[in-house]
Amino acid sequence: MKLYFSSLLLLVMLSSCQDDPKARALEQEKENQKREAIFNRLSSGWNFNSRPANDTSQYLTTVWPEWRIFLTELGQKPKSSIGAFQQKAKMLSKKALDLNNNIPVKFNLPEVRSRIALITTKINMINLYVNLNQIPDSKIVDLVKEINTDLAFLNGQFDEIKRKGDIKMEDGEADMIRMLDTTRAIPSSPEPKKIK
Repeated sequence: MKLYFSSLLLLVMLSSCQDDPKARALEQEKENQKREAIFNRLSSGWNFNSRPANDTSQYLTTVWPEWRIFLTELGQKPKSSIGAFQQKAKMLSKKALDLNNNIPVKFNLPEVRSRIALITTKINMINLYVNLNQIPDSKIVDLVKEINTDLAFLNGQFDEIKRKGDIKMEDGEADMIRMLDTTRAIPSSPEPKKIK
């Protein structure tokens, strides 16, 4: 039994000590090919619509610096490696978060903020996925397409807000809106009587 155990231990030690450099090189080559394929798929799918879609969005690039910087950052495509995609995703996350700063007053509405929050969330998802050990490149490409759709909706929202703002109020409409404001209403509870 001792002999069997000793020979088994010796066999395990010899097999673990023999680390075949060819096997390691082959494994490294497979890993490099896998990373190259992921890089190629990311490179072909990383196409953001960074141009302003309408006149309102174009106008906002002049008065809202965060919007201009965000669109500029979207338009720059990483070219060298997966590490460049990781850096770009990190930068896009920061710039998307900055979009909530200094929104022009006319456009600082819940519908705009919610669309910005949606875009920020999806960009943060890209940042998460691109930094995983096993990068799900198909999910990242799908998210890029979704972000492009969300950007189109945001541009449409900007245009709708501008069109609604251009409609002139009729005579007396401002007074009627002010009267409908519940914060101006007379309090319904009577003041307590003072006892002498």
